Amino acid sequence: MLMPLCLLLSVLATPSFSLADIRSQMTTIVVGLILLVVGAGAVALFCFRSETRDLTLIYFSLFSILYAIRLLFRTPVVCSLSGVSNSLRGHIDLWITVILLIPFLLFLRQILGFQTKILVKIFLIAQTIFAALAITADAFGVFVKLRYSINNYLVLVIVGGLMVNFLILRFRGLGQPWTRELRVLTSGLLVFGAAVLHGNLRSLGLLYGPDAEALGFLFFVGCLGYVAAHRTFANEHRLLAIDKELEIARQIQSSILPRAVPNIAGLEIAARYLPMSAVAGDFYDFLTLNSSQLGILVADVTGHGVPAALIASMLKGAFAGQKTHAQYPELVLVGLNEALCGKFEEHFVTAAYMYADLDAKIIRYAAAGHPPLLFSGRSNGHTRSIEQNGLFLGMFPEAVYSSLEIPLKPGDRYVLYTDGLPESKNATDEEFGLARCKQFLESHPLFTAAELADQMLGEIARWSARSSGRLQEDDMTLIVIDCLDLS
Repeated sequence: MLMPLCLLLSVLATPSFSLADIRSQMTTIVVGLILLVVGAGAVALFCFRSETRDLTLIYFSLFSILYAIRLLFRTPVVCSLSGVSNSLRGHIDLWITVILLIPFLLFLRQILGFQTKILVKIFLIAQTIFAALAITADAFGVFVKLRYSINNYLVLVIVGGLMVNFLILRFRGLGQPWTRELRVLTSGLLVFGAAVLHGNLRSLGLLYGPDAEALGFLFFVGCLGYVAAHRTFANEHRLLAIDKELEIARQIQSSILPRAVPNIAGLEIAARYLPMSAVAGDFYDFLTLNSSQLGILVADVTGHGVPAALIASMLKGAFAGQKTHAQYPELVLVGLNEALCGKFEEHFVTAAYMYADLDAKIIRYAAAGHPPLLFSGRSNGHTRSIEQNGLFLGMFPEAVYSSLEIPLKPGDRYVLYTDGLPESKNATDEEFGLARCKQFLESHPLFTAAELADQMLGEIARWSARSSGRLQEDDMTLIVIDCLDLS
């Protein structure tokens, strides 16, 4: 135990550098350490601000860390402390040198306008190909001096090309708006570009003087850091604003849905609405004509999110306008279709409408491209599907619909729903299916309408493994109508 410790102390006690070496290289060492800390800080900021998907912080941190490692490994004091052999240090220096511009170009692609992105993409492809060839050549030990020379010229072309492209765009008035972010980036790029040009011309023997590239890079990193942090916080601010707007949209959409189910003597109704996101494309509503007549609409807009929710909100007004002929489902669907046609292009609406008349003891039903109505009678407890479909709403102005009439008896149960229920999938991508919906109804004839709705949604949630964190894949609406007494 003591012997290795003594050897370590002896090594540390006889360093291969002097105090004068430390003083002469202190500026470079400090710059390298600052760049390492800044790069690590950028990674930490990206991890803590995971709400945004902007990768500028990651590209910035890679650029900063890679440059810092190369800078420190080129410092004799650090090399003597690291214990890394000259051969390995040479390989690392080359790899970082040819890779270094890649994260920088990726960073520029994230923040620059369309005109410059094309040029950056060309430079990025060229630098990536050269890096792959240079590292391969290094593995076989060929073209050692040529690799650095080509890289120097390539860096001159890329940096010079970006600066010339920027000046041309500004002169022609085609560039991005002259924002503070762009001004800071431009200042950093000009300073660093001048330092890089001087350093590369110096390495080619065309210029002389002290190497100021490290200080120019430190200034540039400060500018990049400002841009990256500014974009991260700006994106997060936009996300918070979007979240707030979505919450307002959710509240608005909730306001267009019925606050409660109608109280009709002889009917027990339960309605459940489960959107997959803040706003949804499902919609349901009721038309109460009198104490014994009720119309029920369930609709599903294709797609999800705000566009579908806007179309669903259009249904509210359109459905209210159908009250004059609410006892005729086919006319209700024709009226909805006329109200929706021409209002949108990339979406359509499926819908099912049921009219219940307790005095006449009948049910009338019609649908527009919607999943079938489920019916369960007291006489045998068997559940069957009833389909009376026409074309979906909003696409065909001349579409016509037909309805069917069913006798209404005590003990009858009707279930309206959207396709999010039967199409819910489990971990093996198998759908819950219409057959399981029917089986569930047949297995629970004694449940009240509310109990059946809750238990059925719970069964589908277990099937889809949402309790274990699996996300809901579609909006779900479920309405259960039980006929209790017609006397």
